[in-house]
Amino acid sequence: MLNKLQTQRALQDFVNEVVKNSKAELQAKGKKASGDLIRSIKGDVKAYPNSIETTISAEDYWEYVDKGVSGVKKKYQTPFKYTNKKPPVNVLQPHLQKWVKRKTGKFLGRDRKKIAFAVQNKIFNYGIEPTLFFTSNFEKAFESLPPELVEAYALDIEDFIEFTLKK
Repeated sequence: MLNKLQTQRALQDFVNEVVKNSKAELQAKGKKASGDLIRSIKGDVKAYPNSIETTISAEDYWEYVDKGVSGVKKKYQTPFKYTNKKPPVNVLQPHLQKWVKRKTGKFLGRDRKKIAFAVQNKIFNYGIEPTLFFTSNFEKAFESLPPELVEAYALDIEDFIEFTLKK
């Protein structure tokens, strides 16, 4: 049986591995438009007298990048999909315009708002391909947790994600 310090160290190693590898995978897959998502991925382990808290946090949209989103014309194995409503303009437009602004070399002299609408339409029709940048790294790191830790807390991976992941 692991003592509290050993448990804390094992969980800190786990969190560090997930964070580091998730960031590296986003970089490797070219998912760094603004860099906001990569910079936002953080993890922490805090020990209290009777418990240990583990958190991994990221930008609100991380799950769509990780699991993808099915469009109306192209489908992916994901819980997220567009059916008859486009992504909300008031929510998506600022992010799309920021992305378009960063890609200015390609869109010089064009109206960024129109380009953002075109990107919005493409996402609605063709979705967002899953990257699994977080899921794959979480599962891989989970497998390296000491068996005593997993058995002691009787955690399955879905419960562990809900428990540790702060949205």
